[in-house]
Amino acid sequence: MICGFNCMEVNDKTIKWVNLLYTTLIGELKQVTVSHDDKFEEKSKTGFGKLDGSSIPGFKDIYESDLVLKPDLATMRMDPFQKETALVISDIYEAGGKQKFVKDPRWVAIRTESYAEELGFKALVAAEAEFYIFDDLLVWVDSLSSGYKIKSREASASYKRKGLVFKNGYHAPLDLDYTYEIRNEISRILGNYFDIQVESHHHEVGAAGQVEINIKASNPLSMSDSIQLLKYVAKLVCYNKGKLASFLPKPIPTDNGSGLHMHVSLWRGDTNLFYDENDDYAQLSQLARYFIGGLIEHGKALSAIVSPTVNSYKRLVPHYEAPIYLVWGKSNRSAAIRIPSYNGSPQSKRIEYRPPDPSANPYLAISAVILAGLDGIKKKIEPGDPLDLNIYKLSENERKRLGIKSLPGDLREALDELENDHEFLLPGFTRELISSYLEVKRREWEIINRHVTPAEIYYYSYL
Repeated sequence: MICGFNCMEVNDKTIKWVNLLYTTLIGELKQVTVSHDDKFEEKSKTGFGKLDGSSIPGFKDIYESDLVLKPDLATMRMDPFQKETALVISDIYEAGGKQKFVKDPRWVAIRTESYAEELGFKALVAAEAEFYIFDDLLVWVDSLSSGYKIKSREASASYKRKGLVFKNGYHAPLDLDYTYEIRNEISRILGNYFDIQVESHHHEVGAAGQVEINIKASNPLSMSDSIQLLKYVAKLVCYNKGKLASFLPKPIPTDNGSGLHMHVSLWRGDTNLFYDENDDYAQLSQLARYFIGGLIEHGKALSAIVSPTVNSYKRLVPHYEAPIYLVWGKSNRSAAIRIPSYNGSPQSKRIEYRPPDPSANPYLAISAVILAGLDGIKKKIEPGDPLDLNIYKLSENERKRLGIKSLPGDLREALDELENDHEFLLPGFTRELISSYLEVKRREWEIINRHVTPAEIYYYSYL
């Protein structure tokens, strides 16, 4: 029996089909549907030979392409969008079903959890998932034309009616918030069907339907699963209402981009190891400072994983609450690492890593952040002094004087940083996965970089 709020029997006779879900290197959630019978639980132990690895970029060559999906039955739930259908998150195995597939992103999260436990820590992660809800998104790309058009009834520029002004949607009131009921439904489904606790949701700064849904902290594997299911639910709820959920980091150049801020803490039993009541600055322990040191030390390489698309770097620009400087500070949203200071509770003490965005593969991104921090602890990397000022207002000379490092300016630079600095990832990642990830992402960069954008034509056609 799989029990939570949505308690169900694995061999429930009302289930006719099961959707096996798995995640690709770039974070895309895939599925294959298998029939459900009284031997489903037994078949799950050996796995379902339903995955052609050569059809997934970065997985397998065509001459050795067979892979097996093994359902994690603890994640099996009724699919809220299909009749007589369940879904289950699956792990990927080599042909034969006995050996783990070393490029399975979910295995990275499992290995990372185990590594943290070996060091005596339990990691907890919470996520702020930001995304846009559009009325429509039209896209066209061919050899003679390209462009896109966003339709949003919320944005005042879209319709001749009362609406939100760009960069002014934060905590919008109900009469201007057309996403409220959609957020409620997404949150209700996550709780009722998947036991995913949404702590809060609200309209974000973006005026064209930007929202944020906050998921309660859990272990790295569970949080990664939850983010994938949130995206699954959000896309289908919006689709069924004639809307579109976009997890693009920066869909609108003049409005805020969407992030996936991660809140991390390390525990031993019931003790939050990031809390120190004797610390005058932020009640932050030396262990937490070393963790921050690891994030700053490896922040450039992390960018390739937590900000993994060409579009990600259009978000990471000044004045849109997006971090571009590898520094830390209390309550400082211009820093890559913020120490929330809403209250002084030992239970709530954590660090917030702000560079990640929702285009990231959550299994890889969460694991990479934790592994960078653990490397800082192992090597006792000091993070430097905190900064309690608006870093965007500093001159280049002032930043140089303070030794402030910047995040990479584009995906290609980030990938080069990852290639040169990835040893800290190896307790969770495999070299094979990192190599394939770099190959897939460099190919992606080359393809997108070849396209001529409408903005280029607009600015340069008169020359």
